[in-house]
Amino acid sequence: MAGATLGAAKFPATVALLRTRRSPAIAATALGPSGLRHYRRGVAMAAAGTSSSTPSRVPAVDAIPKGADLFFRSILSNMQKVYLSRNPTAEKILDLVRSYDGDHICFDHFAFRTFGVDGYGINSLAEFFTDFGYVSREELRFPAKKLRALWFSPPANDGYTRTGIYGPLPRIFISELLVDELSAQSQEIICKYVKTSGRGNKYSVLASTYGELTWEKPIYSDFQVLSRESEYAAWTLVNGYALNHATVSTHRLESDIRSINNFNKFVEENGFKLNTEGGILKVSPDGLLQQSSTVADSALFTFANGITEAIPRSYIEFAERLPLPQFKDLQEQEVKEHHRRDGFEVGNADKIFESTSKDQLTRRFA
Repeated sequence: MAGATLGAAKFPATVALLRTRRSPAIAATALGPSGLRHYRRGVAMAAAGTSSSTPSRVPAVDAIPKGADLFFRSILSNMQKVYLSRNPTAEKILDLVRSYDGDHICFDHFAFRTFGVDGYGINSLAEFFTDFGYVSREELRFPAKKLRALWFSPPANDGYTRTGIYGPLPRIFISELLVDELSAQSQEIICKYVKTSGRGNKYSVLASTYGELTWEKPIYSDFQVLSRESEYAAWTLVNGYALNHATVSTHRLESDIRSINNFNKFVEENGFKLNTEGGILKVSPDGLLQQSSTVADSALFTFANGITEAIPRSYIEFAERLPLPQFKDLQEQEVKEHHRRDGFEVGNADKIFESTSKDQLTRRFA
């Protein structure tokens, strides 16, 4: 059964709510006048586009109306539940950090992977986030991996009093595989499965929320073929729209592990392996964005032809954003998120992608 049909049949109430993202008229009914103004402003700002390579920052749109905010965060919460249920390392590290630092965990960004073909790429997820006030910021290109990505900044995050999903909203990072740049064999495999999805791309958020594929479960030989050419393609074939990783904002912590170097030592001393591609710490050329990540968890997966093998699932990332040069003289307690380096860096992200690669997975179990 196509993913769209499955979603509509099993979860009619959720499908009805998610459909509010399809038109301003429906959004006006669901979100009210302030929600529609918020929607239109977000779309206008997204169309303008802004690069994060300069210190200037896109002004945040108005905060999401209260009712819509609760719904939006419940969607993020369910995405996180699927993510944690499949990735015990992430859950263990979050528990470990809370036991040491207290309940101060906030998320820097959530990341998703997609197939850039037939409407199944970035836009299949992006529209949901822009309908709730997110603003498209910058495109990143990864030629060697045949990928492109867009990141989105959240609506106003001031005045939050909680943490985690109910704290400051995370940035959203969505990448897509440039399918038409792959070999003819890999293109044929991906297009074959996408066709079995019907209009499943319309329900990408629903799929992520419930951890379901919108296309048919693949056979093992197709997974193997994709794995040889693109681990990203193979990962997306078996994981679909599931949350690829969540990122902890280390500088929002309150103990000594708010420094990412201390954080990495803390994680390793507690028995967790970090992605070593390009070094454990990935640093932007300006030195202001510093990132690290674990190696992805693996889990047994039974393919459509009955073969059961381990596949890569997801991982957890950590990021420290340092103050921009013009704010370097501020006292530590005066530094807010908008004083810090924003955006993403191709060189860092390229190495973070390797957290699900065969080389890193092999090292995990060495």
